[in-house]
Amino acid sequence: MTPLLETDNVTYTYPNGPAPALSGVSVTITAGSKTALVGANGAGKSTLLLMLNGILRPDSGEVRFSGRPLAYDNRSLRDLRRRVGFVFQNPDVQIIAPTVEADVAFGPVNLGLSPDAVRRAVRDALGYVGLRGYEKRPPHHLSGGEKKRVAIAGILAMEPAVLVFDEPTSSLDPASSEEVMELLDELASGGRTVLVSTTTSNSPTVGPIRSSSWSTAGFLPGAPEEVFSDHDLLAAARLKPPALLDLYNELALRGVIDPGAPPKSVLEFTDLVERAMHGHVPDRDEPGQIYLCNADLTGGDDIRALIRSGMVDRVGAMGTRAKEFVGRERILLDYTYGVIDKCILKAQRGELAHHHHGRHGRARPAAYRGVRRRERTGDPGDPGAGVGEPRARS
Repeated sequence: MTPLLETDNVTYTYPNGPAPALSGVSVTITAGSKTALVGANGAGKSTLLLMLNGILRPDSGEVRFSGRPLAYDNRSLRDLRRRVGFVFQNPDVQIIAPTVEADVAFGPVNLGLSPDAVRRAVRDALGYVGLRGYEKRPPHHLSGGEKKRVAIAGILAMEPAVLVFDEPTSSLDPASSEEVMELLDELASGGRTVLVSTTTSNSPTVGPIRSSSWSTAGFLPGAPEEVFSDHDLLAAARLKPPALLDLYNELALRGVIDPGAPPKSVLEFTDLVERAMHGHVPDRDEPGQIYLCNADLTGGDDIRALIRSGMVDRVGAMGTRAKEFVGRERILLDYTYGVIDKCILKAQRGELAHHHHGRHGRARPAAYRGVRRRERTGDPGDPGAGVGEPRARS
C-alpha cells in the first residue's frame, strides 16, 4: 500500500515543557486506510496529529506527505491544509462565522473558488453531514454533535485527501458519539484516508480499523485484535481492552470457549458462544432474511404501510441519507448504530431484516433496516417477502 503520510523519528517539546511530548516517533499512514491512535491523556497523540498538517513543526525528524518532506512557508502550508483536513477536539475553536453557511464556506472562499463553486461545495458538504436546512442557523445555537458536524463539513468543503480527527467524540453524549463515528465510517468507506485519536479502547473507531497503541514507551502499531490482546502493552499504555474482548478473554480462561482469534464484533462473539454451547451454530427451521432498499427511491408511505401490516418488528437507519429520510418521514427507529450486526443477529434468531440503502454519490452510503418475521403460511416467492434478499447465516 502507498504511504501517504509519514513521520520519521520526530521529536517535539513544547515551550517550557518539562519533557518531550514526542521522542523519536515514526509512523506511516497508507492511502485509503482507517487508523486509530489509542492512548492515555498526555501520551502525545494530539501533538503528532498537529504535525501532520503543519500546525506544529518537529524539533527534529521529518514529516512527509506523498513522499515529500513538508515545507513550512505560507503557500506550502496552505496547500497542505487543503489536502490534509484537521478537525479539532473542541469544535468551538474551529467554528468562527456567525452562520453555519458562512463557516462552511470559509475554506472554499479562501481557496479562491468561484461563488458558484463555493455554493456547491457548501451544499454538498452540509448534505453529507446531514445538516441541509441549517445554513442560516447560528452555530452557537447548535448541540455539541451538530457543531462537530459543522466543523467536519467545513473541512469536507475543501475536498481533502486525508481527514484527521482529534478525539472526535469528546464531550458528546453516547447517541451523538455513535452518529459522528458512523459519519467517519461513511467517509472512510468512500476511499478517504481517515486518522482518529482516542483515549478509549471501547470507541467505535477501534473495532473495524487498524489501531495503534500509544504510550510514553513509543508508538506500537498493529491490528486491533493484536494490540488489545497484549496485556503488557495495554498496561504500559494505561489502557483497558474493549469490553467485548475482555469478556472473550475471561470466558476463554474459564474454558467456556476455545481460545483463538479474538472476535471483532458482537456477531462473531455470539457465533463463538453458540459453537461452544452446541458444537456449531444451531440450525433454525425458519432462518431470517435481510432485505435491501434504497433511501432515495423508497417512499415513506410504503415503509409505514409495511410497519402497520405487522410484518416488521424492527426498524433502523444507517448512514446520513437514510437518517435524513426517516427523520423527514417521522419514522421511529429501533436501531441507529451497529445496524448491520443487529439485523444479522435478529435474522439468525428467525426474523427478517430489511436493509434500506441509498445510492453512493460521492461516497454517501445510507441504509434503512427493518426486521420482519416470515409468516408460517407465507409464500417465499411472494413479492411481499422482498426481492433478491440474501438469507442470513444459520
